[in-house]
Amino acid sequence: MRILLFLATNLAIIVLASITFRLLGFESILAANGVDLDLGALLVFCALFGFGGAFVSLALSKRLAKWSTKAQIIERPSNPTERWLLDTVAAQASKAGIGMPEVAIFPAQEPNAFATGANRNKALVAVSAGLLNGMNRDEVEAVLGHEIGHVANGDMVTLTLIQGVVNTFVMFLARVIGFFVDRVVLRNERGLGIGYWITTIVAEIVLAILASAIVMWFSRRREFRADEAGARLAGRSKMIAALERLKRGQEMPNTMPDTMVAFGISSGARRGLRAMFASHPPLDARINALKAAPIP
Repeated sequence: MRILLFLATNLAIIVLASITFRLLGFESILAANGVDLDLGALLVFCALFGFGGAFVSLALSKRLAKWSTKAQIIERPSNPTERWLLDTVAAQASKAGIGMPEVAIFPAQEPNAFATGANRNKALVAVSAGLLNGMNRDEVEAVLGHEIGHVANGDMVTLTLIQGVVNTFVMFLARVIGFFVDRVVLRNERGLGIGYWITTIVAEIVLAILASAIVMWFSRRREFRADEAGARLAGRSKMIAALERLKRGQEMPNTMPDTMVAFGISSGARRGLRAMFASHPPLDARINALKAAPIP
């Protein structure tokens, strides 16, 4: 199962924070009288660290994206293609009402692109070498419009807020489950025993994976909105042509790092239960939705 960089970083932060606070003994404050859980204090504790983990992941997203994809920022264009990329992104960013993003090229042979960043005025838009080699400029322009759409729509911030809510309930429910196992199953009547600690860690990991289906549902919805943004910025026919080109190239092996797949314009087809954890809708669904969308 591919888990995007945001979710992977976020889960690591949650687990690390949980272990650290247990080792320091801070989590004992959640026991109201040494026996029962203080649910109010527990909810506040989980919200602080649930949203904290999400926002730390957001703050690190651009740096980690550059590192994981080996993206090279275009500081000064060295050829006409790089100059065209900068000019096109600048024009689309101005039209969308956002600041000029950093523009990069990453070494992958499949056609793909992604956008990320905590600030819509200081984002990163990157395209693969395969996209530049395999698409014409009209199609590349549409892909860039799609990524600018993600930035202008504030998708990363919205994703962070959703992830914060999900984190809060994952941490909260994991501790309630751990408490239940410790008290009812293992019949520990004093303090928080080893059953609580082990069960909580396992429950956090399992619940976080299940909860990622909620985040991936939002990710799929945002793709339709970004497609419409790409159509407005570059033209409906160009956006449809770009998606059809991606569909024809779907059989190519995906060399983008697994942790970055959900940031790309395409992630490959998934079927059955795996579709619940897909970051992108099927390309056929996206093409049909774009044809029916009320875009001037």
